[in-house]
Amino acid sequence: MEHRPDERPSGPTRRALLVAGGAGVGLMAGCARPGAPGAPAAATASASVTAGASASSGTTGGGLTPGAMTLFKDPAYNFNALLALGGAGAGAAEVGEVLTAVNAINAAGVSAQTYVETFRKLGDELLKAPPGAPADDRTRRFRALRAAQYYGQALFFVLGSDDPGSEEKLYRSGRGAWDTFCDLHDPAPVKATVPYGTTPLPVWFFRPDTSDTPRPTVILTNGSDGQNVDMWTYGVPAALERGWNALVYDGPGQGQLLFVDRVVFTPTWEKVVTPLVDWLTARPDVDPRRIALTGLSMAGDLAPRAAAFEPRIAALVAMPGCVEPWLGFPPEIREILTPDKQKTNDIWNKVVVPQLAPADAAVMKKRFEPFSVPAMLAARQGKLFTDFYTPATRIRALTITDVVRRIKAPTLVLDYEGEQFYPGQPRRMYDALTSPKDFLKLTAAQGAQLHCSPMAPQLHCEVVFDWLDEVLPG
Repeated sequence: MEHRPDERPSGPTRRALLVAGGAGVGLMAGCARPGAPGAPAAATASASVTAGASASSGTTGGGLTPGAMTLFKDPAYNFNALLALGGAGAGAAEVGEVLTAVNAINAAGVSAQTYVETFRKLGDELLKAPPGAPADDRTRRFRALRAAQYYGQALFFVLGSDDPGSEEKLYRSGRGAWDTFCDLHDPAPVKATVPYGTTPLPVWFFRPDTSDTPRPTVILTNGSDGQNVDMWTYGVPAALERGWNALVYDGPGQGQLLFVDRVVFTPTWEKVVTPLVDWLTARPDVDPRRIALTGLSMAGDLAPRAAAFEPRIAALVAMPGCVEPWLGFPPEIREILTPDKQKTNDIWNKVVVPQLAPADAAVMKKRFEPFSVPAMLAARQGKLFTDFYTPATRIRALTITDVVRRIKAPTLVLDYEGEQFYPGQPRRMYDALTSPKDFLKLTAAQGAQLHCSPMAPQLHCEVVFDWLDEVLPG
């Protein structure tokens, strides 16, 4: 659409970008307190992405974080650090290491650069031999797992750092640490690739032992920005302790497929899960009648979509339930998207982008890269994408409101007190389900508040696997 020199496209101003700082494993917090679209830019000139998050914390769960767990004043960095700290119970972090890193970042001044530098260095150090003696395999194993965690922490913020072009290298460092951990695990998981279009899915199949005993199996599905180490924290040890197998995988928009193969998210997640089920059911150590599927964070949308079309899924857990990931963005962001691609991109490029502060731009780069290869490549060059329409349309296409009723498997829908990414959506999913179903809300009284219970993954796993054992008994 052409505009006269004195004419600007109508639409959201920078106020639209008051979002909660790209926190943790969720897609985007949508709970800032923006005014009406089209408000004068001067009205929000002093605002920022993280300021918007702080302002909204009272209504979205930030106030539910115990004071002792306020590691950073900025809620985005705080949420990520809480995830790292929570991983300690599964050996995927060390409390002292995380808190020492937090202190160093606060002392240097909290920024993407200091966060990335500190956690990357911590990952590098852990892959060296510990002071005093060469590491045996048991020590190397869990040092590698913690390194994977800390590289993942750095990876989340790297696009806002001074070296965004190091994103793929940083991913590969974390992946290398994860693979080292897996190789040293006893028994080592089966590493394989499963066919998916022209880009196979990497999988890691964990087993309690190497016998061919048929066992119940859980497929652990990651969200929009988690790493494999998160699937360890949120499921693998709990599965193994109960005599279950656990499958970890990278799907489109995740891990290797995103950062290396450059394959973005798809709304038809059954096309991802069905090949995984095919691969599992061909194995003698998998009971084909007892295959469960879990979805963490945005995968609380992906996994239910798959279960709606894959009848071999015997049980489903949505953590949390999510039916419209697009609603994880504030209304002012959603209003940029119009039916017309040119108009949409004019609003984005001529109204919104010129007013973005660097921190705001970094959030948008991170949030859109799993849905657009051009956006990811531009971000690695320190640039902001120019095509808003295409990735926004892909995110909106993840809506599953019309397919939830197709799910036949027994389903557990989790919700969290102070859920800051998809408030109200778990209950919407539960109400729409026609299959056998249960609903559970984890609370601040349990220390399990906020999206995905970052401070209580062990409790989270207890709830999930107790339910799975009841629904799919041995």
